[in-house]
Amino acid sequence: MSDIAGTKPALRWVVHASVIFLVVLWVVPTLGLLISSFRTADQIATSGWWRSLFPSEQNLTLRSAAPDTQQLENGVYVIEGTLFDADSSTIISKWGINSRAIDAFEPGQTAELRRGGTITVDAQGNYRMENPEEFTGKRGARVFVTAELPPEFTLANYHKVLLAEDSTDSMGKAFFNTLTVTVPATIIPILVAAFAAYALAWMDFPGRALLIAAVVGLLVVPLQLALIPLLKFHLNIGIGKGYLGVWMAHTGFGMPLAIYLLRNYMAGLPRDLIENARVDGATEFQIFTKLILPLSFPALASFAIFQFLWTWNDLLVAKVFLIDASGQTTVMTNRIVELLGTRGGNWEILATAAFVSIAVPLAVFFAMQKYLVRGLLAGSVK
Repeated sequence: MSDIAGTKPALRWVVHASVIFLVVLWVVPTLGLLISSFRTADQIATSGWWRSLFPSEQNLTLRSAAPDTQQLENGVYVIEGTLFDADSSTIISKWGINSRAIDAFEPGQTAELRRGGTITVDAQGNYRMENPEEFTGKRGARVFVTAELPPEFTLANYHKVLLAEDSTDSMGKAFFNTLTVTVPATIIPILVAAFAAYALAWMDFPGRALLIAAVVGLLVVPLQLALIPLLKFHLNIGIGKGYLGVWMAHTGFGMPLAIYLLRNYMAGLPRDLIENARVDGATEFQIFTKLILPLSFPALASFAIFQFLWTWNDLLVAKVFLIDASGQTTVMTNRIVELLGTRGGNWEILATAAFVSIAVPLAVFFAMQKYLVRGLLAGSVK
C-alpha cells in the first residue's frame, strides 16, 4: 500500500535523514569559514573553529624591555616589566629563552641568558632580569611562553582584506571587478535567450525543430572545448583582453541552458491566452513584453540564480578571457588563488577572503530561492 497515491511511504524517515545530512554537510563548513574569518592567526593555528568560544593554549614569542630601560640597584643592573598588558588575565604554563626548548622552565624559575645575566618569569608574565654587568644591545631578550589565552574575535581581517592599501592583500578592487563581470554576464544571456525562447515556443518558421535540437545538443558541449578557438577569435577582433570579451564568453556558454529552460516554460503557458491576444490585435512584440515576460518571471529568476552563481564563482573563463598583467581587472576567485599561492600561511586572510567571496552568492540565492524550484519544474508537466 506504500506506493498508492495519498499514502505516506514506509521509509520516509530515510528521506528526512538524508535531507538533514545534506543540510548539515553544507552548513557546517560555511559556519566554520565564517567563524575563522573573525579569528586571529595564532588561534587558527592552535585550535579548530569549534573551540573558538573556549580558551586555547598558544605558543607566543615575546620580548622584554630594551636595555636602555635598565636601572642599577645595589650594584646589580635590573630590567623589570611584564610580557602582557597590565589588564591581561593570561596565565603562563611554560616558558623558555631558546626556540628549541620553549617549555624548559616553569613559572617562577630562573634562566641564564646567553649574553650574561638571569631572567625570572612568573605565571602572570612579570619578569625580572639581573646582571652584575650592564646589559647591552638595542632590543630586549626573547622569551617563548606557552599560555592559555581567552577567545578573541577581531574585525581586523576584514579591514585588511577589503580596505588594505597593499594590493597583495586587498580584495576590495577584486570585489567590484567581479560585480562588473557578473552583472552584465547574467543580464545579457537572459535578454537574448528570452527572445529566442519565445520564438522557438510560439512562432512558426522553417527549421524551428532543427534549432531546438541544436540548442539541446549544445547543452552537452564541454566548455573547455571552445576556450582556445573562442579566445583566438576574440583576439582577432580585439576584445580578448577586457570585460567585453569575458561578457561575450559567459553569454555564449550560458545561452543553451537559458534558451532550453525558458522555451520549456513558455511552451507550457496557455495557448488560449496567446491566441486571444493575437485576435485582439496585439503584435508579437507586445505579446512577448506584456504577457510572456511577466508570466515567465519564475523561469527567468531561476536561470538568473544559476548564471549569477556560475559567473561569480568562475575562475577558468576569467583566467582565459580577462588577461591583465597589472591586476586591475582581477576577479575574486583569482585573487584568492594568488593569496593561496603567496600567503599560504595566513589562514585568517584566506578564510576572510573566501567568506567575502561567497557572501554575495548566498544573499542572491536566499533572496530568490522561492523561484528556483518553480522555474526548474516549469514545462515538465502539462
